[in-house]
Amino acid sequence: MKTLSRSLDFIIDSASGDHPFDPYMSLLKTNGLFVMVCYPKEVKLDPLSLFIGMRSITGSFTGGTKLTQEMLEFCAANKIYPEIEVIPIEYAYEAFERMLKGDVKYRFVIDIQNSLK
Repeated sequence: MKTLSRSLDFIIDSASGDHPFDPYMSLLKTNGLFVMVCYPKEVKLDPLSLFIGMRSITGSFTGGTKLTQEMLEFCAANKIYPEIEVIPIEYAYEAFERMLKGDVKYRFVIDIQNSLK
């Protein structure tokens, strides 16, 4: 995993399916917040990921798999596609600054898989 010179205030996890959580927790700064809007079968993490740095986890239920599938099928049938800008994790602060300046045309999506290599 890459070591970052800066850490994040919060992470919004929308990844579907089961995945490790400790690598994400280590990216948070002291008092950082990990927000889950996904629904994994279980959440496994080392308690030290929370205790060291006083990090927190919270979540939001976004409608479940059935409603999400219906929405995706509607979008596909009507040729509605997301407009996104994929960025590496190292660009997160610049992306945030752009958002504050109103210089954002698309939703930012952080490419975690390639950023952590």
